Amino acid sequence: MKLIILDRDGVINEDSDDYIRSPAQWVPIPGSLEAIARLNAAGYTIAVATNQSGLARGYFDIDTLNAIHGLMSARVAAVGGRIETVAFCPHGPGDGCQCRKPAPGLLLALARRFGTTLSDVPVIGDSLRDLQAAHSVSARAILVRTGKGTETAACLPVALADTPVFDDLAGAADALLR
Repeated sequence: MKLIILDRDGVINEDSDDYIRSPAQWVPIPGSLEAIARLNAAGYTIAVATNQSGLARGYFDIDTLNAIHGLMSARVAAVGGRIETVAFCPHGPGDGCQCRKPAPGLLLALARRFGTTLSDVPVIGDSLRDLQAAHSVSARAILVRTGKGTETAACLPVALADTPVFDDLAGAADALLR
């Protein structure tokens, strides 16, 4: 199986420090939906792993989160792509769970779902915690400059200094498809 794991906010859609609280606030980053479709056409299965502490904070409920993910999937489908599954952490930063990135729980759950190892699986994110989660399971961390990516690129720790960096998901997809 050719699997790619994407972060959501800042990779597929515009990020917000105030959280994406409704489908109306979910705005795709230009080229991201088409990038997913191109990856699918090349035989990749796309999964999303996203921290959604807005649930724990009471900013939105599970029905709203499902509506946001439904919209995202519909918008990807409209350009010929497919997101196979969305794994999310509903906990807050202080909850001590194992699913909130940088912990590896979401990625490990996806590996179990697809019956695969994560060794060398591309994990594309815009934050240090995305890269740390990927690194902890021997996945291939890839950084995009959208979302928080520019700030993340400026302060990569030595252990992640060789992480490939691309302008956006479209650029990362181009590199993976070469």
